[in-house]
Amino acid sequence: MFKKVPHTYVIVFSLIVIAAIATWFVPGGEYVEETISVNGIDKTEMVFQQVENQPQTWQVFAAFVKGFERGAGIIIFILLIGGAFWIMNETKAIDVGIFSFLGLVKQLDKNKVIRIIGANNLILTLIMLMFSVFGAVFGMSEETIAFMVILVPLAISMGYDSITGIGMVFVAAGLGFAGAVLNPFTIGIAQGLAGLPLFSGFEYRLFCFAVINVIGISYILWYANKIKAHPQKSSVYHEDAYWRERSSNDVEQTEKSTPLSAWITFSLTLVALILLSIKYSSTSMQIGDSEWRPLPVLPVLTGLFAFSGVLALRKKIHFFILTILGFSMVFLIVGVMGYQWYITEIAALFLAMGLVAGASFGYDADKITKLFLEGAKDIMSAALVVGLAGGIIVILEDGRIVHTILHSMAQSMSDLGNIASVGIMYGIQTLINIFIPSGSAKAALTMPIMAPFSDLIGLSRQATVMAFQFGDGFTNMITPTSPVLIGVLGIARVPYTKWVKWILPLIILLVVVGFLLLIPTVTMELNGF
Repeated sequence: MFKKVPHTYVIVFSLIVIAAIATWFVPGGEYVEETISVNGIDKTEMVFQQVENQPQTWQVFAAFVKGFERGAGIIIFILLIGGAFWIMNETKAIDVGIFSFLGLVKQLDKNKVIRIIGANNLILTLIMLMFSVFGAVFGMSEETIAFMVILVPLAISMGYDSITGIGMVFVAAGLGFAGAVLNPFTIGIAQGLAGLPLFSGFEYRLFCFAVINVIGISYILWYANKIKAHPQKSSVYHEDAYWRERSSNDVEQTEKSTPLSAWITFSLTLVALILLSIKYSSTSMQIGDSEWRPLPVLPVLTGLFAFSGVLALRKKIHFFILTILGFSMVFLIVGVMGYQWYITEIAALFLAMGLVAGASFGYDADKITKLFLEGAKDIMSAALVVGLAGGIIVILEDGRIVHTILHSMAQSMSDLGNIASVGIMYGIQTLINIFIPSGSAKAALTMPIMAPFSDLIGLSRQATVMAFQFGDGFTNMITPTSPVLIGVLGIARVPYTKWVKWILPLIILLVVVGFLLLIPTVTMELNGF
């Protein structure tokens, strides 16, 4: 009998209802800060206390509104990206870039050594390593949403599917996020709250990062090669028709002389960058706890943009628009690492990118506006589901049962050996990630509880941080409460159920490997532990 797969919205609403039912049976509770004096020194601890729960009924509908409110940043981010890239896609610049890239791949295949490795395998690996490093160093997460519009069409043009495109960016960044070598938003906060030197234990975490990436990248390469050999075996083959139709245009017929508007837009953009370079003549780039001395980053990038912009404009308008896209990505990295950019600044960057691309191609204001609205409309379903998913957390918080669940899990670790204790702590952090997908928020809530508790049971605080790190990282790639995952799947047009079926074996493998990597933290003498 044929079983229809539920729509993602149906799945999310079902989870909201389940959460509401739980608020009727799970006792209420909350952690509060209390200051106690130990040997004359005041210390702040998180103490659990019971409170009256708040059973949720009609609030399941209000949760939608609150979910939209708490996810407003990412929702707007998705809509702006959809509009900006729709303008850029209309110029066919990305199609031209993909066509040129595929030509480069064919050239690489002529080399005997590369042909043995496989040019596609090499390219996929390098792209995934880049995003994994971004995840490990500055916690790339929300930023991966923007790359879906580029990497998914690229993956399909290379003979893969949209799941491979997601793997190249989102999963790769997730692997790095779980490895978290220098991630200030997870490791930095967790170690600070645990009273540990910032980014201590670096050597063993770097080893873990390597192991996790070998497993994750190997899994994606295995799958990608299987799909390339038999494209119709992809579970999202029919969904990918959307992307195949968008890339079916003959890009060789997109010849267009460089219009005067492109030179004018280039000049105005260059003037703006020069003014920014004067105002921000030097930038201190920060990686983890390390900060490079102020460097003339913006002036250098402005000079490179001037040089490459002139070359691109003299060759083809499409290459100039690709230059704008490339420099937007570079400025994103500089903004995050040098100026602590987040959703607002990144969204503004991509909006400016779309407007500059449209103006360069000669579109008037009305056409740019029309294209932007079409792009926002096309991506609307992805933005809406982010707000719906946020409703799950709203119900659990308003029902006042999130802390009760956390407290019950913490109590289960009493009277166990170190390996079992760190394993249960790891399991608790993994489960909590379903209810609190934000790594920094979970660190702020759990580490003041887990760190002192680890002292009582004789467990290294560094091992506790590692348990948090792995528990926070792996399930980010599957939990339906993660707005980033839901946003990524929405843009790539991959149903959540099909995503779960694909990634579940990898998640199980990574969870098991994560536990095995935790064992040395309590059985061996490791630097920083």
